[in-house]
Amino acid sequence: MKIRKGLQGGSYKPLSQADIGRIHQTSLEVFAEIGIQVNFPAALELFAAAGAKVDRKTSIVKMSGEMVERIVSQAPPVINLCGRDPAGEHDCEIGGTRVYMGTGGTALNVQEPGSTEIRRSQTKDIMDMARMVESLDNIHFYMLNVYPGDVGVEDVDVNRFGAALNRTEKHVMGGVYTVEGVRNVIRMAEMIAGSPEALRRRPFISMVTCPISPFKLDESYGELTMEAASNRIPVVVPTEPLCGATAPVTLAGNLVVQNVDSLAGVMLAQLTSAGAPSLYGCISSITDLRDLKYLAGAVEMGLMNAGAAQMAQFYRLPFYATAGMTDSKVVDAQAGYESAITSVLVALAGANFIHDAAGFIEFCLTASFDKLVVDNEILGMTMRAVEGIRVDDETLALDELKKAGPGGQFVTSRHTRRFMRQEHYKPQLSDRDNRGPWTQGGSLTARQRATARCREILDAPPRSILPAEVRQRIKAEIPGLQPFLME
Repeated sequence: MKIRKGLQGGSYKPLSQADIGRIHQTSLEVFAEIGIQVNFPAALELFAAAGAKVDRKTSIVKMSGEMVERIVSQAPPVINLCGRDPAGEHDCEIGGTRVYMGTGGTALNVQEPGSTEIRRSQTKDIMDMARMVESLDNIHFYMLNVYPGDVGVEDVDVNRFGAALNRTEKHVMGGVYTVEGVRNVIRMAEMIAGSPEALRRRPFISMVTCPISPFKLDESYGELTMEAASNRIPVVVPTEPLCGATAPVTLAGNLVVQNVDSLAGVMLAQLTSAGAPSLYGCISSITDLRDLKYLAGAVEMGLMNAGAAQMAQFYRLPFYATAGMTDSKVVDAQAGYESAITSVLVALAGANFIHDAAGFIEFCLTASFDKLVVDNEILGMTMRAVEGIRVDDETLALDELKKAGPGGQFVTSRHTRRFMRQEHYKPQLSDRDNRGPWTQGGSLTARQRATARCREILDAPPRSILPAEVRQRIKAEIPGLQPFLME
């Protein structure tokens, strides 16, 4: 099967150039007239030293449009989020309109293969999800997708990253929770890389820290952003303004809040360490105005993340986007159509690192093993759409048309044999048999076939990615890590 990744998107543009300009100008007015609240003292001092107007009683920071643009321009336009396979096939070049798609985080529950019930997630689930991601070709990276309920918060970071790094060679990204956890994760990654310099040259981990909408950098995530940036570990600063709750109900108003909040995070990373690898991010969605709950499967989420992709391209920033989720409680038709529509919209817009696109159900509260397999199929089809239609002398096939003539056929053509495996997406899960063979095979639904694929992966003996000597060193030197993760 042809693996499609890093393809150039950007054919879908929900915003005009004039729209982009108005969102940008409105955002600069917010920075100048409303300001952002910066609640981490060290971060507040960085903004003050850079020339911002700081009200130390309220921690409100205001700055000119020129200052915003100057600081944002220090961020690198392209970031390499690397894998650990020798050939570099899992590397993701994040920037421009290149598209990669993968899992997201952080769910509190899991749904096991074939089940409709849920249970609280544990550290072992992170390891097993990593094994799934390693085996599913259309999932390009592993963003840590569950929060383990069996460890304390002080040990969450090392256990989440450790569980993943020993089970997949794909890039691992994760939200972080404590400064000490960030430091220990970096130490662990340096051991795996062989040296601090080797890790910075080829970063196979990255971290997520979240500003709070609207217009707030809180103390905890401000400190975590600075810790990651000062260590030159790629850091994402995504925001999640919700229409009608923490942002205006209109999509354009939401995009302004999202833009200001994420640019504030990018600026904090750059003020900490100019040129630090940082990603502009969007998790925007809408609320169900009946009860104000967050919605994950709304088409408006796809529209806003597609629009945010255009804003990131305007600023020449690598972009972390959101798509591919569902509000359904099980892997059913609703899960399929909600996930597919947002994935296609955001990918066609040229979003770079599209997280949450594999495995999430139930408002992102639950990670489903079966849905990882279903989404792997959706992502393969989505990336085929991103690839588009190649038009040249070979694909126009005028010589073949001349040979066949009126009423001719192309079944036996060498041209057909040459292009058949690369021109058309070959599904791994979908059923394309006639009814007879399908019935003889047990009349299985897509969900049942997904369950079977899960069992095939999870029932196989687990394979450690890390060498034994590295695993032993990690167990000996990294506090709080559950030993079984390195076996």
